[in-house]
Amino acid sequence: MQKTPRYGLIRRLLFPYSGEEPLTFRQSVRVMLAWALLIPLIIALLVLAVTLPTAISLQRVLAFFVIAFLSGVGIFGILGLLVVLFNNHAARVRQAWKAQKGQ
Repeated sequence: MQKTPRYGLIRRLLFPYSGEEPLTFRQSVRVMLAWALLIPLIIALLVLAVTLPTAISLQRVLAFFVIAFLSGVGIFGILGLLVVLFNNHAARVRQAWKAQKGQ
């Protein structure tokens, strides 16, 4: 009986795969969306929490929220893409190494 590893909450949200084999297209999209939406949402909510108590207008607060979220989507979307690319490359190298070692 093979036991699957139990990852922490952050690992399960951002990258719930073992990395032993390349990700499928659907898995890649899931990882990139998790990176591109989850982290920027947290950052934007923190910006909202910091700017709401100040005496600035609601319009500026919403502008800060939108700017923080959209810039986070861009930055962390690219980072999610890099995570997928590097994971797939490492998995292919690992598979080739195992195949070569098995010969």
